[in-house]
Amino acid sequence: MRSDRDQVGRRIVLAEDGVLLREGLTGLLHRFGHQVVAAVGDTDALQQAVAEHGPDMVITDVRMPPGYTDEGLRAALSVRRVRPGLAVLVLSQYVEQTYAARLLESDGAGLGYLLKDRIGDIEEFAAAVRQVAAGATVVDPEVIRQLLRRRRESSPLERLSPREREVLALMAQGRSNSAIAEALAVSEAAVTKHIGNLFTKLDLPPADTDHRRVLAVLAYLRGG
Repeated sequence: MRSDRDQVGRRIVLAEDGVLLREGLTGLLHRFGHQVVAAVGDTDALQQAVAEHGPDMVITDVRMPPGYTDEGLRAALSVRRVRPGLAVLVLSQYVEQTYAARLLESDGAGLGYLLKDRIGDIEEFAAAVRQVAAGATVVDPEVIRQLLRRRRESSPLERLSPREREVLALMAQGRSNSAIAEALAVSEAAVTKHIGNLFTKLDLPPADTDHRRVLAVLAYLRGG
């Protein structure tokens, strides 16, 4: 059940350089009881509107004039620093993982990152606006999937084969090569080969063997 606070219409500054989408979003937000106090097409106007109107929420495209890179996101984070607690919902045409991560790393609640395709589901979009305005964090499911995939792929441990992971786990227990060979029922030569491979995959260049073992174990522990 929604609280009374969740149902109250919010005063919103909307920043979207596309005129048709800006007009459409304005009408949609009015339909759901919100007041769009300013609808602007660039980040300078966004910052001015926030200063003038003191809105409850900013909804902005990530890519705005003049560079069409991350101007909208940077402007939203800037006004939020000036007005802590200002709800911010960022819209993006595509999943831009770096931008999503930057938004979510900022302080406080009341943040959202939504793909523009999600606006096609009017009820879902209205729910996202309501939740962000009420202080929740809302992230498009596709963004979450890609962020998690990037995190997995960026971990050096993901490069290891299942057998190399087993060898590394036993190394983390302090086992010697011969003890690892006995535990896995393989030859000591095979263990030595696996260790050499995992050193390479963990980007540990040739150096003192004991030192590389320590670094490999540390990478294993950090990776959970």
